Amino acid sequence: MDAAAIVVMIIVGAIAGWLASLVVGGPWGLLGYIIAGVIGSVVGGWLLNAAKININLGNPIVNQIITAAIGAIVVILIARLIS
Repeated sequence: MDAAAIVVMIIVGAIAGWLASLVVGGPWGLLGYIIAGVIGSVVGGWLLNAAKININLGNPIVNQIITAAIGAIVVILIARLIS
């Protein structure tokens, strides 16, 4: 993985985490948004793949942000249930 891919992953994670925080709340700051978004990206990709749901909005980055935001929402809700 090159540096550009890592930067894109961090930006997508930050946007997805921020969107998830708008939906379910949570003032964690930039680092919390990035962590929730990156973990959410993995969870969202797995969940949508398992449910055979294909998000195709015409732009791969937008598709990834939406998938990561869905996963981040799930991750945040599960974290709240645990704690």
